[in-house]
Parts: sequence; C-alpha cells; structure tokens
Amino acid sequence: MTADGLPAGSVGALHDAGRIFARYHLRSAFRIRVHGRERMPATGPVLVIANHSSMIEPQLIFGMLPRRSAFLVKAEMFTGIVGKFFLAIGQIPLKRGEIDRKPLLTAVGVLKDGGVVGIFPEGTRGAGDVGAAERGAAWLVRASGATVLPVATRGTRKPADGKRRFRPRVDILVGEPFTPKVGPGKTGLDQGTEELRGELAALVKTLDDWRSENGFGSP
Repeated sequence: MTADGLPAGSVGALHDAGRIFARYHLRSAFRIRVHGRERMPATGPVLVIANHSSMIEPQLIFGMLPRRSAFLVKAEMFTGIVGKFFLAIGQIPLKRGEIDRKPLLTAVGVLKDGGVVGIFPEGTRGAGDVGAAERGAAWLVRASGATVLPVATRGTRKPADGKRRFRPRVDILVGEPFTPKVGPGKTGLDQGTEELRGELAALVKTLDDWRSENGFGSP
C-alpha cells in the first residue's frame, strides 16, 4: 500500500483531482443534494456499500466522499487511456462472474492500511432497491474488520419514456456506520451478506419514502 491508503501505483494528487472533477462536473446536468455526509468516519478502515441503478452513482459517491476511496469497478472499464487513469486514481478492476481473489485482496490491503473501499453489493445495475446482493462485501468485512457505511442514491435513472428531464433532482443519503460481525464459513458469509443487504435496502427505502413525500418523483 501507499502511504495515503490507496493501492500501490496510485497517484495521490491525480486521485484528488479526480474527486474534485467527479464532485462538480455533473452539477450542470443534475440538482445534487447530499444528506448525512458528516456520518463518514474521519479515520480508520471503512467499507462503503451503495445501491446501483445507473453509471452515474459511482462518480457521484466517489466525488462526494470526504475521504480518498478505492472503488471496485468492473474490469471492462479498464481499457486504453481510461483504464490507465482509473488505475492511477486508485480504482480496483473486478472481473464479474469469475472467481478472482486479487481485487478483493487488494481491497483488503487498502482497508487494513486504514483506507476507504467502495463496493456495489448488487453486482450490476438494476432497479437499485438491493433485492439481492453478492458475497464480496461481507467477505471484505470478515477479512478486514472494517466499519460499513451504507449510501443510497436516487434520481439518476431515466424515466420510463427514456427522456431525461432537465436537471432532475438527485439525492444521496449517507446512513449510520456500523460494524457487523461476519461469522466463519459459508453460513457466516451468507448471514453477513443478508445483514448488509438488509441495511442498505432499508436505507434506500427511507430515501424513496422521503423523496415521495417531498414530491421528487421516482428513482
């Protein structure tokens, strides 16, 4: 690991520049509101788990977090200049649908170094309601002992008619951090996965209810 808690080979200054870009470049297209940013632990290992319904959430969350973070990103994104940039800013390529321990071990190294890792437990884009989750997040918690920070995002999906509204409202809700105990074996991993899924799904529903009550439309 590097001294700044990012994977080896990362460039801290470039990472910081990437965060600033991610934080502001979408604001011309969306009205972005972040709720609960102060809940992010200031120090120590943190595993950020978030729902996933569009390509926009990774950029938004990466930019709004008050600490440097290494996200597990699908390996298909790591091609050409873009791929080199992702590696330089400390993002971790993950091959979906394959057993590949290398990215998980890299993520554990970041966490044990006191850093922040982000993962989308659903594994792919969808409704974003976290009806199902893969085991990677629970495995990382068990291997590192990291605190978990759930983050829900709504407002990024296109409407059913496929037409994006002018500057739609996007809300990011940061939940309360918690430290689950993931037990040994497959049973422990399955139970831990369900606990993480349930916490994140509940946070998404809280945000959905709040948006509905305040007239901000569908996810």
